[in-house]
Amino acid sequence: MLRLRCKARSGSHPLPGLTAHSRLRDMQAALAALTGVPVSAQRLLLGFPPRSLDLSDGERRLGELGIHSGDTLIVEEDTSKAKTDSPVVAKRTMSNSVREAVPVLARRVVPADNSCLFTSVYYVVEGGVYDPGCAPEMRSLIAQIVASDPESYCEAVLGKTNREYCDWIRREETWGGAIEVSILSKFYQCEICVVDTQTVRIDRFGEDAGYTKRVLLIYDGIHYDPLERKIPDSDIPPQTIFSTSDDIVLAQALELADEARRKRQFTDVNHFTLRCMVCQKGLTGQVEAREHAKQTGHTNFGEV
Repeated sequence: MLRLRCKARSGSHPLPGLTAHSRLRDMQAALAALTGVPVSAQRLLLGFPPRSLDLSDGERRLGELGIHSGDTLIVEEDTSKAKTDSPVVAKRTMSNSVREAVPVLARRVVPADNSCLFTSVYYVVEGGVYDPGCAPEMRSLIAQIVASDPESYCEAVLGKTNREYCDWIRREETWGGAIEVSILSKFYQCEICVVDTQTVRIDRFGEDAGYTKRVLLIYDGIHYDPLERKIPDSDIPPQTIFSTSDDIVLAQALELADEARRKRQFTDVNHFTLRCMVCQKGLTGQVEAREHAKQTGHTNFGEV
């Protein structure tokens, strides 16, 4: 990640979430949101003495433009390209428009029906297709893969015999976890990143396999939801498949997890006394939390 700041008439601002591989257009969109200076009217200066950056190709990477950690960008507005409205009104209008156009990473909530993992994985790998009826097919797929390779998927790995596992995973009340994520990562040939809201960490399945695609899920201790990048209040389809070189999306996912942690939207299923935030029932440990979720569909738990 690059440590950058920007200076404009509105003041000095940190410029987070960018890397040397980020595109110029992404940085300009972020600058517009921070400073209110629209992309079309930006003039960017860098270094000392300040030199103008070439903004003609928005696809160029920041590293190619000579932007490094510790740099401060000066953002000036080219008034010849600005609208003829009142400066204050124009600035506010443009700033709001840019903010609305900037894609954000968000959680797409799926039902707590014992198959949230399968629904979430299907949603992201299929590019935003929501199909709550996909779970039986995905359970069967996992069982077939496991049954076809009893050597790799032995009792030491599965915690039960190969045949017992295959019968178990096909049941609609069975919850998926790390083993199933690993299998689906290999099947779909993509890195599956699971963002944990309790520990604010990312477990990356398939990280060393050389995959070019990446999808993301968020996990609160008992429930999975898919993550998608979308433009708020827009009909543009969300983005659920990312490049494995996109480090910005990982930083955004960690920010989401940290926000959820600060709001105590997680479940420590091993050590803490819990309370269902929906019906206020007191619970203790993983078994009670899982059973309560299965019986009621409530998945929002907090520590007591």
